[in-house]
Amino acid sequence: MDWIIKTLQDSPELAIFLTLAIGFAIGMIKVKGFGLGAVTSVLLVGVLVGQLDITISPVVKSTFFLLFLFAVGYSVGPQFVQGLRKDGLPQIAFAALVCVACLVVAWVAALIAGFDVGNAAGLLAGGSTISAVIGVATDTINQLAIGAEQKQTYINQIPVAYAVTYIFGTAGTAWFLASVGPKLLGKNVVQQTKEYEASLGGSISETDESMEYAYDGTTFRVIKATSDFFQQERTVGEVEKMLLKKGWPVYIERIRPADGGEIIQEPQADTKINKGDNLVLNGPLDTLLEDEESIGIEVADVALLDFRAEALRVMVASKEAVGMSLLRLKTTKERHGVIIRKIHRGKANLPLLKNVKLERGDIVEIEGRKADVDRFASYLGYAERATNVTDILYVALGIFLGGLLGSLVVKIGNVPLSLSASGGVLIMGILFGWLRSRRPTFGAVPEPAIWLMNNLGLNVFIAIVGINAGPDFIEGLKASGVSLFIAGVFVSIVPMFIGLMLGRYVFKFHPAITLGACAGARTTTAALGALEESLHSRVPALSYTTTYAVGNTLLIIWGVMIVLLMG
Repeated sequence: MDWIIKTLQDSPELAIFLTLAIGFAIGMIKVKGFGLGAVTSVLLVGVLVGQLDITISPVVKSTFFLLFLFAVGYSVGPQFVQGLRKDGLPQIAFAALVCVACLVVAWVAALIAGFDVGNAAGLLAGGSTISAVIGVATDTINQLAIGAEQKQTYINQIPVAYAVTYIFGTAGTAWFLASVGPKLLGKNVVQQTKEYEASLGGSISETDESMEYAYDGTTFRVIKATSDFFQQERTVGEVEKMLLKKGWPVYIERIRPADGGEIIQEPQADTKINKGDNLVLNGPLDTLLEDEESIGIEVADVALLDFRAEALRVMVASKEAVGMSLLRLKTTKERHGVIIRKIHRGKANLPLLKNVKLERGDIVEIEGRKADVDRFASYLGYAERATNVTDILYVALGIFLGGLLGSLVVKIGNVPLSLSASGGVLIMGILFGWLRSRRPTFGAVPEPAIWLMNNLGLNVFIAIVGINAGPDFIEGLKASGVSLFIAGVFVSIVPMFIGLMLGRYVFKFHPAITLGACAGARTTTAALGALEESLHSRVPALSYTTTYAVGNTLLIIWGVMIVLLMG
C-alpha cells in the first residue's frame, strides 16, 4: 500500500487516471434510475485520492479545461448564432433573463448565508448544474488582488459547494419542471401539447402518431404485388401515391418483373408494375405488412436485395433547405427514395412533424439507396461521412486565438476586467462552430472527438480540482454542508419558477415551449428527457436548442460575474 501511495505521489498523472477510472465506474451505477453521474463521481473520488497529499500542476488542469470549453462553444455555435435571427430573439431574451435569475438568486443566497467567494461560485456551479463555472471562477479568483493563501482557500471552497448542490440541481430541477411545471402553466398541458403537435402537422389522437414519426424502423423488404389493386397495370407513381395517402412514406427501389424480364434497377414514376412483380420497398413497413390487401405478401428474394444502401448524416447548409418545412421537403424530387430518420439540433432530437423547419447546422440522418442518398445529401448541404480525422489545426488555432482574446484587459474606472482565457476560448469556440456550419469543407471535428473533448476535458479538470482540494474538502463540508444544500435548493428551483412565469405571462409561449426553454436555459439535459416523458412529446426540444446555446454561454460567463459580485 505504501508503494502505491509513493508511486501516486511521485507520478501524479497516474492519480488522474485512477480518479477517472473509479469515478466513471461509480458514475455508471444507478439506483431506481438515479445516479451521481460521471462529473460528481469523479470529483468525489478525486477528493478521496487527494487525501494522499498529491499535488498536480495547474497547467494540466487549465489545458484540459480549455479543450472542454472549445468543444462546448463549437457544439452550440450554430444554434447560438441562428437564435440571433429575428424569429429566435424571444427565446434568446427568455434564456438571458433566466440566466440572470440564476446569477442573482445565487448571489443573494450567498449573501444571506454569509458565504465566501468560493462557496458562492460553487453554489452557482452546482445549483445551476454548470460544471464549467468551477474553472472560470477559479481563473477569476486568481486575478483578484488578494494574497495567495486566501486565493487557494476560495478555490478549495468551490468543489465543496459544487458537490453538495449538484445532485439536487440535476434531479430536483428535472422533477420540478416535469412534475410541478405543467401544473403551473395551466390545465391539461399534455392535451395542449398534442394540439400544438397537430398545428405542426402531427396528430391529436392518443394512439395515432405523426406520419413522420413512422420513419423509425425503416427497412428494405421484397413484396410480391398480389393484391386486387394490381388487377390492372399500375405505375410506380400510382403505388407510391396510394401508400402515402394511407400514411406510409414508402418508395419502390427495384422491380423484378413476373414475366422473367431483367431487374429494373432505378424505377421511375411512370415505370409499369404488373400483378406478380416483386417490388423492393423502402420505408416503415411493419404496419404495411399487416395489411396484405394494400400490396401483397412478403417473399424471399435475396438477389433482388443485393444493392448498395446507405445511412448518412447530413449537415443542413444549402440556401434551398434552410427554413424549409418537412412537409415541403417531402415533395421535392431530390428526396425521392430517401427516408429521414432523425433530425439533431445541438443536443436535442427534434420531433419529425411536417411543419418543423430546418435550420442551418441541423444534422439530418437519412437512409436509402446510395444514389438517392447522395442526391438528397447534395440538396440539403454537406454529407458528414464517417471519419476519424479531426482538424487539429482548426481546434488548436481556435483555442490559441480564444486565449489571446481572453487576455485583453479593459479598465472600468480602476477595475481591470477581462474574459480570462476560459471565457475567450468559449467565445472563439462558438465562432469557429458557426463558421464550420457555414463552410462545412473545413474545420471538421467528428462527433466522437467532440464527445471525447467534452468528457475527457471536463473530467480531467474536475479530477484535478478534487485531488488538489482533497485535504481541505472535509473541513469545508463540515463547516457549510447543510447551509449549502438549503441554498442550493433555492438556486435550483427559484430561477425555474421565474422562468415558468416569464414564459406564461410575459413571452406567452406555449406551455411545452416554456418548459423546454427552461430546461435549455439551465442546460439540463436530464430535465429535457423528463419533460418529453411527462408530456409524451418531443415538442420541448424545439425550444431547448436555442436556449441551451445561450444558457451554456451565459452561465459559464457568470463564473466571472459571481466572483466580481462577491469580491
